[in-house]
Amino acid sequence: MTDTRDLFANVPRSEFETPGKSRGLIDIVRWRYLLSLLVRTGVTTRYRNSVLGWTWSYVRPAAQFMVFWIVLGVFMNLDRDIPNYAVYLFSGIVVINLFSEGFKNATTSIVGNAPLVRKVFLPRQLFAVSSVIVSFVHFLPQVGLLLVVCLLMGWIMHVSIVSILAIVAATIIVMLFSLGLGLFFGAINVRYRDAENIVELLLLLATWASPVLYSWTMVQAAVVDKLNWPSWVVDFYMLNPITQSVELFHYAFWRPATEGIVAAAGYDGFQMMEIPPGLAWNTLWTFLIALATLLIGQVVFRRLEGRFAQDL
Repeated sequence: MTDTRDLFANVPRSEFETPGKSRGLIDIVRWRYLLSLLVRTGVTTRYRNSVLGWTWSYVRPAAQFMVFWIVLGVFMNLDRDIPNYAVYLFSGIVVINLFSEGFKNATTSIVGNAPLVRKVFLPRQLFAVSSVIVSFVHFLPQVGLLLVVCLLMGWIMHVSIVSILAIVAATIIVMLFSLGLGLFFGAINVRYRDAENIVELLLLLATWASPVLYSWTMVQAAVVDKLNWPSWVVDFYMLNPITQSVELFHYAFWRPATEGIVAAAGYDGFQMMEIPPGLAWNTLWTFLIALATLLIGQVVFRRLEGRFAQDL
């Protein structure tokens, strides 16, 4: 009888793989079929046994928009200071929703799939990546609704190729940033469930720390003129990937849809329509920041994933 060990005697050890060893995000390509199954499951089960189904993808952002618009636009008269405030507000909300859903779901993805993590080996990054992709799928109907509204306001007459590129750049930055943070906090959340509370706090701050409800010129006026702080504080504020992504969406949707309204009202050179300085360079820098966040999140995730099964 042939000894099994003899069959592998001449096989170099480099050809063997350590069982359970992950290659990180590279494994996503090798396991892309499983990734597609996870995405399909996440998309199809979200509104299962729901009467409205996918309609909720429109109802939730619409309700969020109405609350902010009534409180800030009507009661606090921000619609008087910012032309076409409804489009300005909604174009920022859809970015925040993409970030919030992707970040939150990626953070809880490992704990939420604990039975699979404990029993079967597969790249655990699949759960976080699939969560971000699912959030992107739910983000598309909101962008579609925003696009329809902008088209009715003459958006097509003022849009450019740069505007389309701004949409793509903003989406990529948000998805990379949310995935990086999701990997980081998702790995920590396996052992310390306090991470979920920290994420909830960060998501609460994200809406107010970005120019979604107000304009970036208000920040500049408050920081430089009122508080007499150095201008680099505003520059640092603009390097927030979410802030930059919101401004890119304002540039891509709000500005083209508002230029006709501003011109008709005689607001030539209106201050609130001013493009943030260094928008192109800030896009590059925030992309690098989002990429660095992803790399850091991946490093922390790989260091901690060896104990996921035990901690769960």
